Amino acid sequence: MRDAEVAPHDAVLLAGGRASRMGGVDKTALVSGGQTLSGHAIAAAAGARTVVLVGLRAGRTAPAGVVQVREDPPFGGPVAAIAAGLAAVADPAPWTLVLACDLVRPEAAVDRLVRAITGAGGADGLVAVDEDGRRQHLLALYRSDALRAAVRALGDPTGAAVRRLTGGLRLVEVPLPAALCADVDEPEDAVRATADTRLLD
Repeated sequence: MRDAEVAPHDAVLLAGGRASRMGGVDKTALVSGGQTLSGHAIAAAAGARTVVLVGLRAGRTAPAGVVQVREDPPFGGPVAAIAAGLAAVADPAPWTLVLACDLVRPEAAVDRLVRAITGAGGADGLVAVDEDGRRQHLLALYRSDALRAAVRALGDPTGAAVRRLTGGLRLVEVPLPAALCADVDEPEDAVRATADTRLLD
């Protein structure tokens, strides 16, 4: 798809989370293919007008041109992070990519989603669906107006479930192969899904 054909969108990248099942390590600093998982997420958002990275751990910094914010309170959950990311975009694009930073191959996954926008019709967004039929709400493109309205209607986002936030949205499902939905939740996932599971120093 040529750049001119890409629907204007912003990106809210979610790098927070306690990673309790990983012993509290910073999952986004895991290295796959010579790049951190957060780096892969930023690369996946290269076509976005504004990129906001939410919840990056202390001591790490975002690249130039990427807006870095933190949800309040810290570790307030993905909906709180989405709300913080949206608030950091002064001039919203028509679409917003919401992307977790623990995906192993987000570049290819996001490319599939962006290509699917032409078939969205009047829907409020597009959401990736894995091979087991599970919606991946943190691998999705939403109409910015619809997502922002959902955040406002929710009220306090702290600890809220993403499914509650998106429950009233009309979403087009975009089936993706398991490899493109693979994330890192358990130590075994890191061993299986990344070529290099060391942490950056």
